[in-house]
Amino acid sequence: MSQAPLLEREEYIEQAYLFRTVRERLMENQAAQEVLQTVHEELLSSTRLPYAVQFLATELKHTGILASGFAKLPHYFTAFQTFVIRQAEEEKSRFPMPTAFLILEREAQYRANNPTQPGLFVYQFECIARNRLGYLDGLEAMAKDPFYNADWRAYFDLLRKQIGSIDFCDLVYLRSEYYRLEEKRRNPAFEPPLPVLFGEKEGKIAKASRNRDPLYLFAALQRQLGYPEVPRFKLRDDATTKLEAIQQKLRELEMRIKLAESELRGNVDLSQFGKPELLKDLLRDEDT
Repeated sequence: MSQAPLLEREEYIEQAYLFRTVRERLMENQAAQEVLQTVHEELLSSTRLPYAVQFLATELKHTGILASGFAKLPHYFTAFQTFVIRQAEEEKSRFPMPTAFLILEREAQYRANNPTQPGLFVYQFECIARNRLGYLDGLEAMAKDPFYNADWRAYFDLLRKQIGSIDFCDLVYLRSEYYRLEEKRRNPAFEPPLPVLFGEKEGKIAKASRNRDPLYLFAALQRQLGYPEVPRFKLRDDATTKLEAIQQKLRELEMRIKLAESELRGNVDLSQFGKPELLKDLLRDEDT
């Protein structure tokens, strides 16, 4: 499957603005479809994002699912972005859509400002862990990101096999420059059996956090190295929250019913689902 290329900085800046705007308007009880139908006009026209948003809007109107739109633009949105939105759309999920967009917002902000592979990995991994999104599918989505090289993809495959059986702090420490230097002092001929992925500072923090809750390691990396902070929203279990969730579901059902009625009457305007000409570079055949 094709992967999204690395984008220009201005694309990530506009993505962060998009995700923040959608999140804020969802929290004001606006429907996602309504937001996407207008927000593209606010985005910088020199980027490809406005055309991607127009496609997301038509895809959401056609299917009622936002993640499918992300998935159909693999040359622009990453598999991890698609994964996060898909998890929020799961019927039995308690992972709220505003939190999903906040995760994507902070990730886009980080990508726009000199990101590192360890920093992006720690952020994405903590997002998965903190929100219980599923390690296997989450790591698979991360492995499709072109920001990571072959050594990192091999590391993700290792994590999929060892997560839960080895302390996460050790998984960082043993692949760090700090571990290599410590072993070199004991044995000058030492060479690590696997490629070093984390720097000296990450390794030192990981070693100091061994046998503790991994969340303490994440927090220390954020404080010491400026890694992006993962959203820590908690679902409110009150009447207002439940009412808002019911209203959102009713809006989604209403949209699907209107589409079904139009199909039964045979007057669906299929042209509204056409792909904008300027999206050709986003939707080109994956085999080319």
